[in-house]
Amino acid sequence: MTAPLTPPHQPHQSSPNSPNPGPWQSPPTGHAPAYATDAEETPDLRTELRDAAVVLVAVTIAGVALGLLWLWLAPRVPLISNDKAVFLKDTEGEEAVGADGTFALLALGFGAVSAAAVFWFRRRGGIALVVALALGGLLGSLLAWGIGTWFGPTDDVVAHARAVGEGVTFDAPLELKAYGTLLAWPVAAMVVHLAVTALFGPRDPEPEWPPTPSGPPPGA
Repeated sequence: MTAPLTPPHQPHQSSPNSPNPGPWQSPPTGHAPAYATDAEETPDLRTELRDAAVVLVAVTIAGVALGLLWLWLAPRVPLISNDKAVFLKDTEGEEAVGADGTFALLALGFGAVSAAAVFWFRRRGGIALVVALALGGLLGSLLAWGIGTWFGPTDDVVAHARAVGEGVTFDAPLELKAYGTLLAWPVAAMVVHLAVTALFGPRDPEPEWPPTPSGPPPGA
């Protein structure tokens, strides 16, 4: 008599401790995909808040440069007076609109430069860093507005007209009529920072799968 053969439709069972496990053996449990991590590249909360504070202060202080540039480049609105009132010398002039446009263009440039500098300072970014960049841009715009109006022509138009005399042209106060331009810096900074982070920022590491008993992991 001969021993019964294993039916062809039933897989060959092998022991889990066998050196040559069968192809139907279940993979070992308790193993999850391993992800490559770098503790040195992941800053803790304290470091992230410290960097955000540095960015907030630095971007806000940059508003001094914006204010001085606005004071230097913004067109002046000429005024003239007689013995009764003060008038615009050129009623069809666009100097007032030009002052707002100059501030907006300068603020957009400062936003782009500050975003690139912050990305160079810390490439990994972070929510706290982005919030500090946007808030610093807004505070810097407010500071620039204050510097331009403070160091520009006096806002006491009547006293200025009396000081220069009748029929003499003098400059009107430097004003910002479109308050929405104060958002040009923070908006430009956030857009540029998002763009450079998406293009040149670090990528998440690929998962490292453990080798399987039947061979290397898929895609190796």
